[in-house]
Amino acid sequence: MRLIQSILFSMIYISTCIAQDDIIQLKNVSDTILNTKRTLKTTEPFDPLKTTQKLFPGKLYKLADHNTFLSWKCKNCKTIAYTDVNGVEGDQLFPYSEGVATRLDTTISYSDSKGNQFKMLVFNQSVYDTDGAQTGRFSGGLLGLAKFSKTGNVWEMKSFQPAIAAFGAFSRIPSLKLLEIGEDQYAFTLVHSNGGAGAPYYDYLYLIAGFDGKYQPLLELDNYGVSNTGGGTNWSSAYKVVTDNNKKYFRDIIVTTTGHYKKTKLGDDEFEAELPPEVAEMKKTKKQFSFTIEKRLSFKGKWYNIVGKPVVKFSNVK
Repeated sequence: MRLIQSILFSMIYISTCIAQDDIIQLKNVSDTILNTKRTLKTTEPFDPLKTTQKLFPGKLYKLADHNTFLSWKCKNCKTIAYTDVNGVEGDQLFPYSEGVATRLDTTISYSDSKGNQFKMLVFNQSVYDTDGAQTGRFSGGLLGLAKFSKTGNVWEMKSFQPAIAAFGAFSRIPSLKLLEIGEDQYAFTLVHSNGGAGAPYYDYLYLIAGFDGKYQPLLELDNYGVSNTGGGTNWSSAYKVVTDNNKKYFRDIIVTTTGHYKKTKLGDDEFEAELPPEVAEMKKTKKQFSFTIEKRLSFKGKWYNIVGKPVVKFSNVK
């Protein structure tokens, strides 16, 4: 009997240990982790992951499918509300009370006209999960940035923002793209896309740039694109910066949208995409058409706004 009890106890103990090993552990960190005035220098060659570990000294996990992240919790940190552009579940209170998973999303390297070299570390913050997963259809990944410049053999951090705003779905931020919007003035664009199960996914264009001493969204443009429509209706967009010697910084941006509409034979409008307002009226009298919409956005005050009337052209109208 004692032998059986001993075996059962051993099995329970081993199972418990295995279960604990499978659960992602949180490392407690100091509240200095979120100090935007922190200083950090690292020598060449620049190692993005090791640099991220210095900024977020949590417990490092390298799971399957390139799922690498730092797991941490800060008991003494003051939480701040950050906008989640999905607008479904409200703001994100960061750092999360349950704990944080910090992922290095990418490293963007660039140089200015004077040859100065920079590296931007792009972070994805998400709520701690015992399995290391990222969930929540309408929970965006919380974007964070750290900018480094090179002097000699040393990379020095010039800007640090652990969190800015949340974009994307399933706690994953979209890819950032570098964009020069002025003389040696660089910003980043991203396309946020989300929608209900089986329904169209609408795209929004965002511009993240330095302003008033911090990186922040300065442009939001809806109807940038659509997907998951079944093929009857679709459109996509592209942008370009206007070359203007009279504007040294925050130059105008032109967004060109091209698309096509075709009335579906099935007549199932439940998940039909809503056309951009500039071309929606045409749908009432025509069965199909192609369209082009050109919008010009100009920076004024603290935001990029559409100026003038969008230029609309139609073709293949039936």
